[in-house]
Amino acid sequence: LLARQFDQPQPNLIWVSDITYIKVLDQYYYICVVLDLFSRRILSYSISDSINTALTLAAFDDAFQSRNPPQDLMFHSDQGAQYTAFSFRQLLLDFNIHQSFSNIGNPLDNAVAESFFASLKKEQFKFHFYETVSELEESLSEYIDFYNDYRPHECLKQQTPNQFEESYQQQK
Repeated sequence: LLARQFDQPQPNLIWVSDITYIKVLDQYYYICVVLDLFSRRILSYSISDSINTALTLAAFDDAFQSRNPPQDLMFHSDQGAQYTAFSFRQLLLDFNIHQSFSNIGNPLDNAVAESFFASLKKEQFKFHFYETVSELEESLSEYIDFYNDYRPHECLKQQTPNQFEESYQQQK
């Protein structure tokens, strides 16, 4: 449904989500983010030692609650089991949210979420070795604050995601 229409005219029309992983000592942890395509703002994230539907449900719920439950929302992701699970799909149906999926094996269909993870890994994770999940959580939280508040984006006319949303609200 998204058809790579990554530029959106207002907030809360289309959210995208994806999952990545990072090693903490000898165990992998999974990170799920939810991002608003309008501003590229990270709305929420969740971390777990299991890559399951609870991970995506937690991230979605945090985003949904933080945005004063939006109407007419589309949610886009890959076709991973965490997003195609009955409980996740039912949650979206319960809130009348349209679900969109990337084509199988085509990461370009979810390029904005993929791009965020590339930046996260290059700008934050590359320089850290995490010994505890608390260190990972602190580092991720720090980076998302930086990403939303201080990191300008070319597609946002060199504004940060939060500045872009504030500008939009002031023009309304």
